[in-house]
Amino acid sequence: MDIRIKRAYDEPAAEDGYRVLVDRLWPRGLQKEVLALDEWCQDIAPSSNLRKWFGHDPAKFDEFRAKYVAELEGSGEAEKLMKRAADNDVLTLVYAAKDSQVNHAVVLKEYLQR
Repeated sequence: MDIRIKRAYDEPAAEDGYRVLVDRLWPRGLQKEVLALDEWCQDIAPSSNLRKWFGHDPAKFDEFRAKYVAELEGSGEAEKLMKRAADNDVLTLVYAAKDSQVNHAVVLKEYLQR
């Protein structure tokens, strides 16, 4: 399966395949129809405490990555998502963060590709 990440504010496309919002909070200013999601998987997002601690600070990204991977390993949510998306060639992880390189979707994609 090809796993991609895409910002929620970017236009959905047919080649996105199975689209999953992987944020705990709904993206500000967007309506449900605009996102064209197959599902919203809040439980796969970083915990509220971890998200607040990280604050999208690039200096904390390596430590954030390790903590988020530990959360993923303890939850089983990644495996559940992969089972739900298994019939698709493409899985697109949709996120709202402004930084395309320093966000949880980057970490989640790496984790799912293992």
